[in-house]
Amino acid sequence: MIDDVAARADVVRGRIAAAGGDLDRVRVVAVTKGFGADHATAALGAGLIDLGENYAAELTAKAAALRAADFRPAAAGGSPRWHFIGRVQRNKVPALVADVAVWQTVDRAEVAAEIARRSPGSVVLVQVNLTDNPLRGGCPLDGVAALVELAQGHGLDVQGVMALGPPGGPEAARAGFRAVRAAADRLGLPERSLGMSADLEVGVEEGSTMVRVGRALFGPRPGRAPRRPRPP
Repeated sequence: MIDDVAARADVVRGRIAAAGGDLDRVRVVAVTKGFGADHATAALGAGLIDLGENYAAELTAKAAALRAADFRPAAAGGSPRWHFIGRVQRNKVPALVADVAVWQTVDRAEVAAEIARRSPGSVVLVQVNLTDNPLRGGCPLDGVAALVELAQGHGLDVQGVMALGPPGGPEAARAGFRAVRAAADRLGLPERSLGMSADLEVGVEEGSTMVRVGRALFGPRPGRAPRRPRPP
């Protein structure tokens, strides 16, 4: 699959255009979660400078590997721009600040405060939870304005909002994406990270400026190695 990334990237761009998106305004974030640094390199080679990771250890390892290789293809326009798209744990922030350019999943006051303390002025998005499941990342829609204000008060550069579509297929995400875009509009925030491989068309139709795409670029994600059982 790695040899097909450039072709797959063109397919993704075609899907964005077919959904009415402006390719100069809708950014593709290549999600390399579960894949090796060679997949990140392939994404850069396909002109995708924005790379997304869910796990702190994977992001820092891949960022270090790309730095060591000094890989800056002309097609990508420079060094990669890493987005952290997993749920942020406060104790992981210090290890991430050197590499993360965009924090997409700020959903709690304490996370905003920790990022601001470790990396003043960082670019962040506020994540919205579009389900009734409190275990899913994100703050409630009616809490977005307060969290944006708090994060800005800490000096963070809040550029937009992010949301995951709820279970139920692409159309199940439409109403939530529309509500998230409306919240961003009210707050004057230009960025809306809405849509992934399965529902990017709905995201684009509802005003997304970023789509987070892994499977559509790289194929099925390898399973994570099972944890070793603890000794009795």
